[in-house]
Amino acid sequence: MIVILNASGGVTPRLGTALLGGALALWAGAVQAGSPVGTWKTQPDKKGQTAYVVAKPCGTALCGTLTRAFDPQGNEIDHPNVGKRLFWDMVPQGDGFAGRAYVPAHKREYDGTLKVSGRTMTVKGCLGLVCQSQTWSRVE
Repeated sequence: MIVILNASGGVTPRLGTALLGGALALWAGAVQAGSPVGTWKTQPDKKGQTAYVVAKPCGTALCGTLTRAFDPQGNEIDHPNVGKRLFWDMVPQGDGFAGRAYVPAHKREYDGTLKVSGRTMTVKGCLGLVCQSQTWSRVE
């Protein structure tokens, strides 16, 4: 809670709470309006498995970590890539974000980009002129 001192030296916690609530509402609106911050569901891989990736600020950039994995039927599974960072050093560039990405299927890092459009995010990695992308869906 933010504490505001009034003119008589007393505390006015409601005003501080209102200011904090307003700031949080503005931030939440920014997240929904095109920010990659949040939880994303990946496209199915070659085995039909999907994952949740949580994107959040890390330092002055954005990072994304694989937090959960699911079999083709949607059941949560143990997976060796849970806990791995899939993108990092993502900073605003043009109408998206650019940084580095890790592709578990290739076990390699690539130059990567993120671009949010509504409730989807296109995640793209490139090695030279060869690029691959996926479209992920916002979970929250």
